[in-house]
Amino acid sequence: MDDKKYLLDLIRQGEHQQQDFKYRVSDACKLAKSVSAFANTDGGRLLIGVRDDGHLSGVRSEEEIYMMHQAAYKYCKPEPSIQFDTFHVDGRTIVVATVPPSDKRPVCAQTEEGKMRAYIRINDENIIASPVHLALWRESPKRQGTLNQLVRRSSIPRYKVITLLARLIRFGTVKWEYADQQFLFSQ
Repeated sequence: MDDKKYLLDLIRQGEHQQQDFKYRVSDACKLAKSVSAFANTDGGRLLIGVRDDGHLSGVRSEEEIYMMHQAAYKYCKPEPSIQFDTFHVDGRTIVVATVPPSDKRPVCAQTEEGKMRAYIRINDENIIASPVHLALWRESPKRQGTLNQLVRRSSIPRYKVITLLARLIRFGTVKWEYADQQFLFSQ
């Protein structure tokens, strides 16, 4: 498939949960928000040099390419994985920045005020992550544990953890297994 056909196929999909168009890169902090949102959600791609209406405008300067790298590697912490692919169509340069979901969530982006914020992607919007998302990401490395470990981590009375676990197992949210002479509970 040639570059033009590939890009036009992507553009026909429009902006959605895993795709965003950027006409130009004038602010690395704004671009970092999109990188953060994709890394914290389902991953996605930025088509840079594409207008919101789908017309190819192209990346205009080396400065824009420099700002793309800054957005990913200077204004996001921890540094997300990102791949930049350059396409040349009708005398214009289009950059596709592909961001996979991060296993080091939350990936935070620096705001214009210098604060670090985590973002998520909902449909075609980048939204500041809620405190629930942040708490979930803090807990996610601890995917498995015994009943005693869960009681300690949660600071919830033991009888309530037992009741909650039973309900979550019944609804298929939590799984249990017996290994090394103990019951382990996991997502």
